[in-house]
Amino acid sequence: QVQLAESGGGLVQPGGSLRLSCVASGTIFSIYGMGWYRQAPGKERERVATITTGGSTNYAESVKGRFTISRDNSKNTVYLQMNGLKPEDTAVYYCNADLRRGPTSQLVNIWGQGTQVTASS
Repeated sequence: QVQLAESGGGLVQPGGSLRLSCVASGTIFSIYGMGWYRQAPGKERERVATITTGGSTNYAESVKGRFTISRDNSKNTVYLQMNGLKPEDTAVYYCNADLRRGPTSQLVNIWGQGTQVTASS
């Protein structure tokens, strides 16, 4: 069984910063693309940022210049540094990854349980 575990969420004042982490654990052969998504109350889940195995990144327009995604392949971990948080960034943030459990296993896509981020005064 493979799991993604997020951490680092919390309550911060507008303009503040948080750093989210997501660790993949279990039987893993290789992890490919990883990313962060978020879902605010009453809204659909949306992509925040993604990163390839080689480190190429892609961001939603709403977070460009404020958020930075990175990964440590040796630790099966992806991070999201969030600076200049705004009230509209308030949401549950989910980690996502494409991976194989073995060399001949199918590519699977898995989600973490989510971590709450709240930017409010």
